[in-house]
Amino acid sequence: MSLVAAPGPTRTVPPPLRVQADVRDRWLTQRLLDVLPGLMDRAGIDLWVVAGREYNEDPVLATLLPASWLSARRRTILLLHRSDDGVTPAAVSRYPVGQFLPAWTAGEGAGSSQWAEVRRFVEQADPRRIGIDVSEDFALADGLSHTEHRLLTEALGPYAERLVSAERLAVSWLETRLPEEIDALRGMNRLAHEVIAEAFSPAVVRVGETTALDVTWWIRQHLHDLGVEPWFQPSVLLQRAGVPLAEDGGTLLPAVPSDAVVRPGDLLHCDVGLSCLGLRTDTQRNAYVLRPGETDAPAGLRAALQAANRLQDLTTAALVPGRTGNEVLATARAAAADEGLDGDVYSHPIGYHGHGAGPAIGQWDQQHGVPGAGDHPVHLDTAYALELAVRRTVPEWGGQCVRLGLEEGIALTGDGVGYLDGRQTDFLLIG
Repeated sequence: MSLVAAPGPTRTVPPPLRVQADVRDRWLTQRLLDVLPGLMDRAGIDLWVVAGREYNEDPVLATLLPASWLSARRRTILLLHRSDDGVTPAAVSRYPVGQFLPAWTAGEGAGSSQWAEVRRFVEQADPRRIGIDVSEDFALADGLSHTEHRLLTEALGPYAERLVSAERLAVSWLETRLPEEIDALRGMNRLAHEVIAEAFSPAVVRVGETTALDVTWWIRQHLHDLGVEPWFQPSVLLQRAGVPLAEDGGTLLPAVPSDAVVRPGDLLHCDVGLSCLGLRTDTQRNAYVLRPGETDAPAGLRAALQAANRLQDLTTAALVPGRTGNEVLATARAAAADEGLDGDVYSHPIGYHGHGAGPAIGQWDQQHGVPGAGDHPVHLDTAYALELAVRRTVPEWGGQCVRLGLEEGIALTGDGVGYLDGRQTDFLLIG
């Protein structure tokens, strides 16, 4: 499912919501049939119990519900049983749940309680290992609430001894992407790039009048108008000659205030993420405001961008299936040090969630590894936000240090690492 082209400055547009819902439901069916059995086998789990109540959903539960469901209904309990025939999805719920088999008749005098029905299902399935969403390292795999855990344990009785953490299964489910999902992410990243290109253009930025905050709110409003809501508040930062970076928690960050008016010679940086088809993007790009007589950014800034591109190359080269996120980070940083690159790598999985479940490849304030999340291995058929930054002095700015950040969507498949819609190798120019 690709996003479609349309006339106008922003050419890529999302399909209607009804079409999106049909696509998402089709993806879910395919994932339950073709993806989940192998993931359950890899995790060694025979029955996966995913439960949550309305407005307090397990993050995993939200990815299993029909697209027309915007939240759980009352208490929704999903049972995914691995058998020789594949995975049987059943719902112990007051209302029918899409393609899940109804396993409970509710109402006075119409059957047992929900938890008693879960017990009956477990007795019939007789699973060796029952996975539940509890995890110390991944918030997205820790969605079983205290009350639901207590009620489940009480209902299972002696079968409660078979409960195990489904962390590995939950993370794999959340991080694994269908080819069709990767194709949709390509269109979504293209749309993000188009919005940024328009934001960093004279159509939006009036030099000497527009502030960085104005551009921030233009991006958010434009995404809303396009029907692809941001999953975080966009940001636009300025760097300029004569205003050095400021230290913040041990990291040097831009110090020009967000309400400052954009001037010639400024370096603009944005961070933008949009949502569509139940998926997310995360993108950072840079623009330069030309001074009178200039036709390109100064050579020192262009060198910083080339250095950031090189750090991208070293990180993608290190992204090898089977390595942990911490091993990818250490390999990329060692290669960067050998080449004299001063930078940080803090890339992350992306898909159902912006900061998705899967191997953390550094964090901006954890460059020596991320305990727990960084120990998760890299798998094929996953997508990442390749996020990093370099620091470099700019001779044209009197030797002042700039911090240049980049973030692009990539996918790791059997064909290797590929950018979802290219990467920035030249500055966007505002004349």
